[in-house]
Amino acid sequence: MATTTSGGGTSSRTRKKGTLYRGREGMWSWVAHRITGVLIFFFLFAHVLDASLLRVSQGDYNSVINSYKNPIVNFLEYGLTAAICFHAFNGLRIIAVDFWAKGPRLQKKMLYWVVGVWLVLMIGVFYPILAHSLHRIFGY
Repeated sequence: MATTTSGGGTSSRTRKKGTLYRGREGMWSWVAHRITGVLIFFFLFAHVLDASLLRVSQGDYNSVINSYKNPIVNFLEYGLTAAICFHAFNGLRIIAVDFWAKGPRLQKKMLYWVVGVWLVLMIGVFYPILAHSLHRIFGY
């Protein structure tokens, strides 16, 4: 419990160091969830646009798809995979926080689990996704 000072404020010695949405884990997971959601939305928008080229001109579609076959786009695909996985795992955590009685109390621990599982998964898919580009860049 915070103590009051003579000025009516709370003592900085007893004040909590942030709350759920003031610089702590909850706020950063909220920010990351929104950012990954927006990135996924823009990917889906671009995907619908380039897939719609198939109805217009198969040659144009093929040239657009061929332009994607470079290391930069391959690294962006890895980033897209990272965004989708984090967004999905964090979304499950949010569902647990909202609908599970113990969820709010365990939200911080669940976030650490989400980040841990996400990191292990991203390390595991690094080479399978980027193998072609790594061979092309480094030549092994």
